[in-house]
Amino acid sequence: MPNVIDSKGATVREVAAPELLMRDYSLAAPVVFRAVHREMANARAGLASTKRRDEVSGGGRKPYKQKGTGRARQGSIRSPQWRHGGVVFGPKPRSYSESLNKKERRLAFMAALSDRFRNEAVTLLDTAGFAIDKTAACATLLFGNVKAAKTGPKTLVVCAQGEEARPMLDRVTRNLGRVAVTDDGALDVKDVLRYDRIIFTTGAYDAVVARLDAAEGAR
Repeated sequence: MPNVIDSKGATVREVAAPELLMRDYSLAAPVVFRAVHREMANARAGLASTKRRDEVSGGGRKPYKQKGTGRARQGSIRSPQWRHGGVVFGPKPRSYSESLNKKERRLAFMAALSDRFRNEAVTLLDTAGFAIDKTAACATLLFGNVKAAKTGPKTLVVCAQGEEARPMLDRVTRNLGRVAVTDDGALDVKDVLRYDRIIFTTGAYDAVVARLDAAEGAR
C-alpha cells in the first residue's frame, strides 16, 4: 500500500494498490523486454548516412592506363579501396521503428508498474497547496536531506497533465541529478524500469489507474 505524503514529507494516509497491479506478472518478462526494445528503437532517428562510389564526386576518369604500369588495374579513384572512395554497405537513412500490439504494450506496462508496487517503490505526493520553491527543500522532501540527494535512489516524479504544481516541480528538481519529472501521459515501460522509485502526484496516480481500469474493462 503506497503512502501519501504532503509537501513536508509527512505521511498523510495510505491508499490501497489497485488489484490490477498486484497480480503476478512473472511470465510477462519477455513481453516487457520487447516493449522496452521497441521504445528504444522507436526513439532512434536513423539518420546515419554514407556515400556509395556512385555518390562520391569525382573519379570519372581512369586514373592511369590499364597496362604497362606494373600496378593493379584501376577504373576510378572513388572505388572503395581508395582514400576518399565510396563506402561499401555503409548505413543509409532508415526507420528503426518496431510494432507491438496494444494488448502486449498494456501488459508490459502493468508488469513493470506492478514490480514497483510489489517492491514498495511507489509513493504518492499530495500537491494540494504545494509551495516548495527551493531545491534544498525539495531534496529534503524526496531524500530526507540534501546530502542524500547525491547518492539516493534514482527517482521519477510523475505529474498529471496540466497539473498546477508541475512548473514548480520542474524548477526545484532541475539541479537534482537523480530526479526527473514527467507527466502521466508520457510515462512508459522504459521510464518505470529505469528509476529505482516512482513518486506519483495524487492526480497522476488517479489518471493512470483510471486509464488501466478502462483498458482492462474494454478487453
